[in-house]
Amino acid sequence: MKNIYFISDAHLGSLAIEHGRTQERRLVRFLDDIKHKASAIYMLGDMFDFWYEYKHAVPKGYTRFLGKLSELTDMGVEVHYFTGNHDIWMYGYLENECGVNIHSKPTTTELYGKIFYLAHGDGLGDSNRKFMFIRSVFHNKTCQRLFSMLHPRWGIGFGLEWAKHSRLKRKDGKEPPYMGEDKEELVLYTKEYMKTHKDIDFFIYGHRHIELDLMLSRKTRMMILGDWISQFTYAVFDGEHLFMEEYVEGETKL
Repeated sequence: MKNIYFISDAHLGSLAIEHGRTQERRLVRFLDDIKHKASAIYMLGDMFDFWYEYKHAVPKGYTRFLGKLSELTDMGVEVHYFTGNHDIWMYGYLENECGVNIHSKPTTTELYGKIFYLAHGDGLGDSNRKFMFIRSVFHNKTCQRLFSMLHPRWGIGFGLEWAKHSRLKRKDGKEPPYMGEDKEELVLYTKEYMKTHKDIDFFIYGHRHIELDLMLSRKTRMMILGDWISQFTYAVFDGEHLFMEEYVEGETKL
């Protein structure tokens, strides 16, 4: 039985991250390390800091990452990509060119007999009205069509600068630390969702850039995956146990 892996939030291409090429190579080496151990890899959003597909153009770069995705799917490894709040705008390129399965909404799926609820996490229980308004604009089809009228030179440049500003406005460029079960919005959302979906064994999210592994009941466990900017964390499910791990090059055991 092969493993199933979960990662999120690499923000490849970010103008706010130093040594971005080194970061991409590290991610690709991780994927190379696990390719023979994996039956599936779930990427829970924001693997790119900004991604927008035009009809005949996509953002330049990311060749090592995209090539590795293609290699994985050619080998028969399932690669599932959940769009986040930085890479909403996927319209077929990764599916057609790399063989990736794209998910634009939270998904409940059965893996080795266990029920998983998987999502990037943005917009779930979020009480920030400004963020929710911006999110609604980004998801609006009319706004997307208008943005597509911009030349990629300006559109992609604008998107990368917006994403850079979004990160740098936070203290030290980092997300707020874990706020506790009574305040953490993804925890509150999950507890509410559990009331009407008692069959779910694992909830796994990205988005918050914190490592969290929390038992919410005897049956149900919740994880937030951290990131691939400074933490290099991931989860792996071997069919019986779910582990949170940190990637140290040359030392990946699971």
